[in-house]
Amino acid sequence: MDRSGSTPPRTPGDLKQEILRVYNAVNQGIAGVGVSRQRVDLLEDRILILAKHQRVKALATLDSAHRNITREVDVALLDEGKRRLAQEFKDKIGLPVLVVLKDYDPDTEIAATVVVLDAPLVLTESRRHP
Repeated sequence: MDRSGSTPPRTPGDLKQEILRVYNAVNQGIAGVGVSRQRVDLLEDRILILAKHQRVKALATLDSAHRNITREVDVALLDEGKRRLAQEFKDKIGLPVLVVLKDYDPDTEIAATVVVLDAPLVLTESRRHP
């Protein structure tokens, strides 16, 4: 972040790569494994991340017989992931995060994350390679 409190300009591709690295690292820290697929879309003051996660094996084992318990654990893991992601986006990327919203479907192992920022993203045009 620069002295004005805004993020320095960067290309959309550079920012997406930074976001993907941080998102994957946060998931590795929580689940012990990274995501198998992820996609980032940048939308003015919002970031949308769709990712294919690997279900925590212990939770997958208990889902059919104890979904009420695994649902509570899923929500607790989502809450911790949102807290860590917001902090890492602020600290490592310098993004002015207002809130992180996230949902996860255990059947498809797909998560959708929306990061709402305090200010629009400041981006430069993509670099062209000769």
